[in-house]
Amino acid sequence: MKYLVMVQGTHADYEAMRGKASAGSPAWTEQELQAMYAYMGAIGDDLSESGELVDAQGLTDPARARQVSLGPDGKAVITDGPYSETKELMAGYWVVDCASLERVTEIAERVTRCPGPEGQTGRPVVIRPIQDGAGDI
Repeated sequence: MKYLVMVQGTHADYEAMRGKASAGSPAWTEQELQAMYAYMGAIGDDLSESGELVDAQGLTDPARARQVSLGPDGKAVITDGPYSETKELMAGYWVVDCASLERVTEIAERVTRCPGPEGQTGRPVVIRPIQDGAGDI
């Protein structure tokens, strides 16, 4: 079965990676950033070697995002990010094809152990099965 493994983050986390600290998101050093990228890259490499990797991507800063919704008049309302009402957002993801929920949970647990600056608040990793047809709802 295919699963979406979502790494959660906040706008403050993106700011911290640029060196701007805040409560729960200490500033990252270049060495810490490189360690994080190497760790996440190693997970991707391992999943590729095992044949479980379908896709994996990190997502850009929410300030570069756009939200499109319908207003009360039925017309599109377009809002550029970041969105102050959004507490957590998807920072990156893997799509994996695993034999079981237990296996994808092992992968998610490994992701939660990603290195970062001391004092960083841990961010959750969310697992969602991907529908294989309309009957999976």
